[in-house]
Amino acid sequence: MRHPSPSSWAVISICIVAIVHLALGFSFGFSVDEAHYALYAQHLAWSYFDHPPLVGWIQWPLIALTTSEGVIRLIPEALWLISVSLVYRITLELHDVIQGRSSGYLTNVLPSGPSCGLMATLAVIAAPLPHVLSIGLLPDTLLTPLSLGLMLMALRWLRKERFSLGDWIITGVLLGLAGLSKYTAVFTVVALLMVFLSAKRKPWINQPGFWLAGIIACVLISPVFYWNWVNDWISFKYQIAHGAGGTWALRRVAAFIGIQIACFGPLMVVGVYFFLKQGWRNHRLTLLALLSFFFVPFTIFAALSGGGSLPHWTTPAWFCLAPFIGIGLAKAWSQQRRRLISSLFIVQIALCLIGFGFVLAGGPPSANLKANPMADLYGWQSAGQKAAELAHANNATGIAVQNWTLGSRAAWYAQPLPVYVLDQRQDQFDLWFGQLPLGANVILLNWSGLSYVPPTGKGAGFESCRLLDSLETRRFGQLLSTFDFSLCTNWRGADLVR
Repeated sequence: MRHPSPSSWAVISICIVAIVHLALGFSFGFSVDEAHYALYAQHLAWSYFDHPPLVGWIQWPLIALTTSEGVIRLIPEALWLISVSLVYRITLELHDVIQGRSSGYLTNVLPSGPSCGLMATLAVIAAPLPHVLSIGLLPDTLLTPLSLGLMLMALRWLRKERFSLGDWIITGVLLGLAGLSKYTAVFTVVALLMVFLSAKRKPWINQPGFWLAGIIACVLISPVFYWNWVNDWISFKYQIAHGAGGTWALRRVAAFIGIQIACFGPLMVVGVYFFLKQGWRNHRLTLLALLSFFFVPFTIFAALSGGGSLPHWTTPAWFCLAPFIGIGLAKAWSQQRRRLISSLFIVQIALCLIGFGFVLAGGPPSANLKANPMADLYGWQSAGQKAAELAHANNATGIAVQNWTLGSRAAWYAQPLPVYVLDQRQDQFDLWFGQLPLGANVILLNWSGLSYVPPTGKGAGFESCRLLDSLETRRFGQLLSTFDFSLCTNWRGADLVR
């Protein structure tokens, strides 16, 4: 391979990044979300309080065999590989549509499809946030390849004279799996419908395959509706409240957009600019419909961000935008914009490498205990084991924490002991372990990164709490956090607990 082709460079780049992901995956413990969704697999159900069940179901085979974080993280790594491969494939399909090989469009000459695919691949690789989802399994890790799969089917529908029955079945399965991965998959469904509506001469609503796809999707997502029906629709109620957030403020929208650019990289923004700059007058409606795979979810999340949102929610949308970005960057590269593109790529890759270094090192050396975001990744296995030992030694009912984010790691690493969250907010822990019984004695786990005063007082909380032991977490000699373990006796209720 003296002169590797663009497709070869894409494969080489993907393999290098995959090796880095694998090395990181075996280097530290579960994050709060990873532990939470791993517990899904240990408590199999038709659905769960905060998300549909696929994120738990897909982990069950591995978790039934091992508790090794690195092995379990092979799942998100495989999903990342599928996602990046789909980005490359979709870029080739989109390139053919724009070049008019199957649709008769006339447009400006583009660089080769593999060149555009390479640029799309590099844009994804250089984006910082997707690396987090490639190591830790979140519902968005699942929704990303499923959204890309639906986008690929939309492109095929545009290019084919008629969708086959097999195509409709694949579409229905992808829709159902997307619904099982995350509730925001409904935005991808809207984008798919917009593609169907963009081509007025193609009949689809009167095709048996279309209705078969809808039936398949409904059957696949029926466990979610059944579980919510049995549990008073608590998941839907929670998601509506969670999505609405707090009081809406325009400054939060501006902050959301700035955070998005930082998380996914200015290279993507530059690629979109160069793509849209071409005009695409001859097939604007088709491209706008395909762009809805990005703009529909991104616009909704941006609007919701006025009340609060999380940056990784838009990951499937950015991956669906990557093929357009790749074409825009390849066109700009051919127009002598190489210095700008290569500079942005190098800067973003450098930032990713610095981030990887901080993860392995346990955070910046100057960070204090509460300001170090990497401290959250270390020490929980030892803390869980210590809490379990103290619970057995003191005949405690279980382990207690005062925030659900502390409970996920405690429940994973101290299993099978029950973990009770001492607040008045309903969550998944209430469904798994129930309420802490009155009069119970527990080991209260407190972490320096999110510390609380033990809940004792007149008439509510515990009668008393006595510190039993403490545990320090260090990484390369740097103190990251401390864990305190207290024996709290005679639980009298949560009326005054906050």
